Amino acid sequence: MEMIQGGVCAAKGFTAAGIHAGVKAGSNPNKNDLALILSEAECTAAAMYTSNRVKCAPIYVTMAHLEDGTAWGVIVNSGNANACAPLSHEHAEEMCEAAAKATGRTARDFIVGSTGVIGQEINIKAIVDAVPQLTAQLSKDGSDAAATAIMTTDTKKKEYAVQVELGGKLVTLGAICKGSGMIHPNMGTMLCFLTSDCAITSDMLNAALHEVVPRTFNRVTVDGDTSTNDTCAILCNGLAGNALIEWKDTNYTAFKAALTEVLTYMARAMAADGEGASRLITCTVHGSRSEEVAERLSKSVVGSSLVKAAMFGADANWGRILCAMGYSKAPFRPERVDVKFRSCAGEILVCEGGSQVLFDEDKAKEILSQDEVIIDVNVNEGNASATCWGCDLTYDYVKINGDYRT
Repeated sequence: MEMIQGGVCAAKGFTAAGIHAGVKAGSNPNKNDLALILSEAECTAAAMYTSNRVKCAPIYVTMAHLEDGTAWGVIVNSGNANACAPLSHEHAEEMCEAAAKATGRTARDFIVGSTGVIGQEINIKAIVDAVPQLTAQLSKDGSDAAATAIMTTDTKKKEYAVQVELGGKLVTLGAICKGSGMIHPNMGTMLCFLTSDCAITSDMLNAALHEVVPRTFNRVTVDGDTSTNDTCAILCNGLAGNALIEWKDTNYTAFKAALTEVLTYMARAMAADGEGASRLITCTVHGSRSEEVAERLSKSVVGSSLVKAAMFGADANWGRILCAMGYSKAPFRPERVDVKFRSCAGEILVCEGGSQVLFDEDKAKEILSQDEVIIDVNVNEGNASATCWGCDLTYDYVKINGDYRT
């Protein structure tokens, strides 16, 4: 597997574009807020969505459009979530119709996504009026513009692509993603669109996505809030010329490994770019009786406000880690737990057998002051492990969310 450039345009047959349409009144005219991704051939397609019972209209429209397991493209905006708002369903359909008219397709050929403020009617006129210009700018170099168009409070563009050999053919998989706040397991407020030239059936594509997302995106938490708009969608147009993946064979396994690589990168990128965050927090629980137990323990640690605050202060307060594990409702024996902190500055043992050990506080502070901190937990009960990602909790998180609408 090899990392390459190009994002959602890296795979054969895909183009993309992003422009400023003025979706949000008074928005920065230099900030893209409308994106389009288009394939030159019909794609098998699959998607996963938020587990929130309150879902935005674009999700319901996308669900309907993907009933046949195919799509040609994606249209998506930032600046407004088009959720819980007047005419939201009609406006989501209008976005697809505008894309269809400009590209010669049908409205049902498009996946639609939106992100931004909930509960306000979307400026559909601005979007529809901008689609012809957006379509005119479709290009093989358009992934960057599309990636910036879907950003809201993100501070960094999230774009990635890899190549893998399947049966002697090079298959490419690329993605763009957004996510910074309202991030919690079950796909927090994130949008991720993946493109590939792999030949694969919609059933196998759907299976791969449902196997990988729980071990990547669903292991990220920034603030404990699960959004109304989460969508992770993938389109595969088959132009790589590989033998069609119809079964869970070695080619399926290789494709799934590539998908895992891309979504793991995106999961880490979202956690590192959490609203107001100053560092990425990775928690690996190992020595567990099952992967499910390890995941529940790890999620609880990275999701703890007290652990996150301690990481912000570079405070080696390991008691908060055991506390978070204790209320996770996952079975483990506290008296067997060992905890280490690791980073590029080194490693330090702070808890052994569920009890304090003497350690150098200055060294611990140095380790916890790096851009990525790893909380290494060994529960010493088995062979299973799981890794989850989060970020520290800073003053800026409150500042960003205290006046989000304005």
